[in-house]
Parts: sequence; structure tokens; C-alpha cells
Amino acid sequence: MKKTYKVEVDCANCAAKMEEAVKATAGVKDATLSFMTLKLKVEFEDGADVDAVMQEAVKNCKKVEDDCEIFL
Repeated sequence: MKKTYKVEVDCANCAAKMEEAVKATAGVKDATLSFMTLKLKVEFEDGADVDAVMQEAVKNCKKVEDDCEIFL
């Protein structure tokens, strides 16, 4: 399953850090964050609990960039 989320991030470097944090989250197969469009596209592993995975992804992003936001 794939979903797209709106994000709030201040710079391209921060966006790259967020993308890597989301990719490292259990249940995420792949993720792409576009700083230009402020959109995060996430592909989830089969059978993953999307809501739980995204809650964990937000926590992981806050660890690397505390003023970022992913609008679930």
C-alpha cells in the first residue's frame, strides 16, 4: 500500500534526514520526501499497520529534526 502525506520542514537537508528516518522505520518498504512539494510518499510492507507505522515514523523524524511535522 502507498500513501502520501503533507509535511512541514524548513530545509532540503532536513527533508533528507526525515526521508532516511522514515525509510528506517519498521513496516516501511520505501519512502520519498520532496522538499519542493512538501509531500512524503510512503510504501508500506504487506500487512503493516499503517497508522502504527506512521506514528513510529513521526517519532523517528522528531529524533533527527525536532521542528518537523508530518500531517497524518
